[in-house]
Amino acid sequence: MSVSAAPSLATNLCGIALRNPVLAASGTFGYGLEFAELVDLNALGGLVVKGLSREPISGNPPPRVYETEGGMINSIGLQNVGVRAFVAEKLPALSRLSTAVFANVFGYQTDDYVEVVRVLEDHAGVAGYELNVSCPNTSHGGIYFSSDPALLSEVVAAVKRVARRPVIVKLSPNVSAIEPLARAAEESGADALSLVNTFIALALDARTRRPRIGAGFGGLSGPAIKPIALRLVYQAAHAVKIPVVGLGGISTGEDAAEFLIAGARAVEVGTATFWDPRSPVRIAEELGEFLKREKIEKVSELVDTLKM
Repeated sequence: MSVSAAPSLATNLCGIALRNPVLAASGTFGYGLEFAELVDLNALGGLVVKGLSREPISGNPPPRVYETEGGMINSIGLQNVGVRAFVAEKLPALSRLSTAVFANVFGYQTDDYVEVVRVLEDHAGVAGYELNVSCPNTSHGGIYFSSDPALLSEVVAAVKRVARRPVIVKLSPNVSAIEPLARAAEESGADALSLVNTFIALALDARTRRPRIGAGFGGLSGPAIKPIALRLVYQAAHAVKIPVVGLGGISTGEDAAEFLIAGARAVEVGTATFWDPRSPVRIAEELGEFLKREKIEKVSELVDTLKM
């Protein structure tokens, strides 16, 4: 039996049984199917497909990705095929997997989120939803859902009214305090939280005096953000009673263990898949090896054991 399938790594998220607590993160793993020849998708704890919108989106002008010291900046512009093309062209193959598939959902008005989830509710193969709230609400003057507890509550409550599956809310780190947002999501019915999304960043070319990213600003991810992400996960996990999924710079099994110790119930791996497409499976294997070395029988025994 491979370590990634070992009973010691089995866990549960919102009532969904996971083979291990390591999921492939949204935005870095495509729709999952693109990796099928490189990775045993059924060895993943789960996968979160790239963000789905009401209508197709072509994305931002290139260049869209820039490698930084300790990570990368990206501004893809949420390019995707749209939810209806997803359920017609991608979901049938995804539904045959034994691993849990989560649909990342975004929009620019509350109704956008509701419509995407409503479409997905009519189809089998999705275990739950992850709401990307790091988007400007165009009906409220461009205020970000992720930075306003009232707007966040509005979109979460609206989605919960139509969703029969668990709803995970993905929080942004670009706020002054994470706890009010975490509590607002929980009080509005969120079944779990995931954090952190990327940090707004800017990379420049000193010779051309222009941004390295076509859209100007982009989202910073990768190992450079891990210490801040760990702090935010710890704060969020201790502000709410619902499960927390941690992400931000995880590239090894011990990185994953640190997020669990900080209070996360599961983790997502994103940027690491750019240099190692198999990284979510490798990290699960390394986490299993860490448990053996530390003589820990179940991965759940690590959760929220930070000694402050």
